Amino acid sequence: MKRQDLLLGIDFGTGGCKVTLIDLAGNVVESVSGEYPTHHPRPAWAEQDPADWYRVMCKVLKKLKQRRRIAAIALDSYTHGAVLLDSKLNVVRPTIIWTDQRSVQECAALKRDHFDLIFKTAYQAPTPTWTLPQILWLRNNEPRTLKQTRHISFVKDYIRYLLTGEMACDSIEAQGTLFWDMRKACWSEALCELAGIPLKALPRIGNPTDVAGHITAQAAADTGLPVGTPVIMGASDSAVEDYAAGAIEPGQCVLKLATAGNVNVMTAKAHPHRETLTYSHVVPGMWYTVTATNAAAVCQRWYRDTFCAPGTHYDAIDAEAAQAPPGSNGVFFHPYLQGERSPYWDADLRGSFTGFSMASTRGDASRALLEGVAYSLRDCYRTIEKMKLPVHEFLLIGGGAKSALWSSIVCDLFNAPVKCPACCDASFGSALLAGVGIGVFDDVVSAVKQCLRFDRELLPDAGRAEFYNSQFQHYRAIHDALAPCYKRLLNTSS
Repeated sequence: MKRQDLLLGIDFGTGGCKVTLIDLAGNVVESVSGEYPTHHPRPAWAEQDPADWYRVMCKVLKKLKQRRRIAAIALDSYTHGAVLLDSKLNVVRPTIIWTDQRSVQECAALKRDHFDLIFKTAYQAPTPTWTLPQILWLRNNEPRTLKQTRHISFVKDYIRYLLTGEMACDSIEAQGTLFWDMRKACWSEALCELAGIPLKALPRIGNPTDVAGHITAQAAADTGLPVGTPVIMGASDSAVEDYAAGAIEPGQCVLKLATAGNVNVMTAKAHPHRETLTYSHVVPGMWYTVTATNAAAVCQRWYRDTFCAPGTHYDAIDAEAAQAPPGSNGVFFHPYLQGERSPYWDADLRGSFTGFSMASTRGDASRALLEGVAYSLRDCYRTIEKMKLPVHEFLLIGGGAKSALWSSIVCDLFNAPVKCPACCDASFGSALLAGVGIGVFDDVVSAVKQCLRFDRELLPDAGRAEFYNSQFQHYRAIHDALAPCYKRLLNTSS
């Protein structure tokens, strides 16, 4: 084999950076990750410092023992994370990330005055997740910030600029802004005008497998990566995860237990819907429909950091949860720690534990948390059922899928076989894109078919499935009862 015979994928998730190094057969050679902080200056706000992304990435890259053998690199990241830059390409302010809910009023105005234009052009309904209402919030509340802004980049694209000196963006990332014209496949001047930003502030567009640049001498010194290594454009983490899991045919459904939770259904054409997100796939011509919960595995991190002893591992929480029976002895958890997207699109919702008694245990709370996130995924799937999108296969991915207990709860709630890919996170998918970008693989489909392996397949237990279906109705009833309480509470406090 040649010395430069490895492919590197770099993923910027909501909670941290993960890098995966694979060989040309798809075997994982090395994988390292590191966390960066999210700041919450006010309730329902969420921001990150772009310097933290680069700092953590450099730290984890220097832990790779075989980084000198890298033939190509590709990056991915969470969407909607706009990086505002001044005329000298310096960061103007922390990035408002997708879980932030501050732009509720701006979204209400956009829905009232411009919904048809936005939906017909961008295929999405305006919610606080998107860049357009975030920019409007800044215009209304931090006008000096936008006066300083000359360029708008996005998470992975900004980091790729630091690595290569080239500013660019892929077409899938662009779809996560509400500034993209889906039919014309270009930036929309009309949507940019709604936010008051010039088209020239937005980056040039390429395809996910295009070569975007090469590692500079400065980036090589920072990261330990070889100078001149090609860096491929990449795409959003959601698109790359679906791809890495082998979801390359219509009717496959990806269930994601990561920081956020997703229910993504692959389709042969776009199916825009007011209650979903609609994106094109890395496989040309394909699309996928997204229903998503704001908080999934991040709930377990919050629970660990808030209620558990320092140093508690997730395995210990799992072990406690396994001691409680299905249904957690009547304890329910609703994972609305950052408001909620699907199926309610309600920024006023808040997380809750209900049903505690003097007999309740830590195990009940730990299991209720796992069940609550699984109920939320099942709640998201109701929209897919309402749209009558055909589904013939479920694939479970994300850090939460490593938990045998959590995976089995999801399988029982969906009452269907669930396949778990052996390696399917976004960094693995980005590594595959890196190979396609330099011609190691013929195309994106052949790359994943050559490298995909499955770890296990789960089958639902009929008795538990019936029980969880009944519990799911209680879960929904609790949501229905508490939702107006939160709305009244927040309106009173404001």
